[in-house]
Amino acid sequence: MTSMRECSTLSDRNGAMNSQQKHGRYFPYRYERRLAPLWLPFRWGGDQGVTLTDDGRFVARYGPFRAEAPLSNVRDAHVTGPFRWWTAVGPRLSFVDDGLTFGTNAQAGVCIHFDPPVHRVIGFKDHSALTVTVADPEALAAALKAGLETSD
Repeated sequence: MTSMRECSTLSDRNGAMNSQQKHGRYFPYRYERRLAPLWLPFRWGGDQGVTLTDDGRFVARYGPFRAEAPLSNVRDAHVTGPFRWWTAVGPRLSFVDDGLTFGTNAQAGVCIHFDPPVHRVIGFKDHSALTVTVADPEALAAALKAGLETSD
């Protein structure tokens, strides 16, 4: 188990974590310090993490990369992990399918499935799934699932 000293979120530097931002619910990434050489090049300014906007959009930012889709395109979300550290960190494509990962830690993340797929961020194909390693994966999965229930 990783201690809180070993991990930090972008919001930790600015005080307590605040999942309510001015444009919707914001879920910052959880950064595992021991893996800093792998994620540090992607820790840019701005809201790095996932935002569920008030106007019904899913936005994930990771350094220069951005995955965006209407929340109505989300088909499923589930907590996953732990991961092998060498496959968990960085912007990564899956070797098995067209999935994409925005990874900052090896502990846990949320795998979000889209239909239609999210427009390609890296690689040659659009992405039917995106895994994000946010600080509170249970809360993000619950928020996405709540949105699925209200859209039925």
